[in-house]
Amino acid sequence: MPRKQTASPPSGVTSLLYPLDRFYAEAGRPLPSFGAIRGEEMPKLYRDLLAHRNDMTPTLEAWHGASLHLEVLSRQVKDGVLARQVLLLTDGGNLPVEYGAIEIRLERFPEAARPAILECRKPLGAILRDRRIPHSGRPSYFFRLTGDAYITRVLGLSGAPTLYGRHNTLLDDRGEPLAEIVEILPLLPAK
Repeated sequence: MPRKQTASPPSGVTSLLYPLDRFYAEAGRPLPSFGAIRGEEMPKLYRDLLAHRNDMTPTLEAWHGASLHLEVLSRQVKDGVLARQVLLLTDGGNLPVEYGAIEIRLERFPEAARPAILECRKPLGAILRDRRIPHSGRPSYFFRLTGDAYITRVLGLSGAPTLYGRHNTLLDDRGEPLAEIVEILPLLPAK
């Protein structure tokens, strides 16, 4: 699948796969092939899990019937911004349910929430929910991606599967960005 950019990144975002692209660049890996698509172009199961304004953590917890935790693949804190590349896994079974990257603007969170965010054990969506931090989501585009060797390995897949994802911006109650997120789902069995 050719890499194409048929959508525009949100203001202040440098590419359609930001911030995932920064982790790939730092590791010296080329980005996998991807293309922006409309939400309705995804298979229904993926559309149900991605084409909405809700946080992914509670959405995935409800679908999988389990709470989630993080496995941090890489992490960096610089100038008040936490950037991390992660897997979201089910508690108990450690089933990978999402791979992605997030850039979190720490100064826009209540000071009491920052240690939990920096601890990198709970997904940001769980922290926002548990601490009742007002926010909203703004998915800016969806994409289809051909899993490369790295993504398929971390998700426990094989071959070069077609995967689906989205770019989402989390906003505070004043409309200021809290986080930029790329969220990619593994292959999902029909329920």
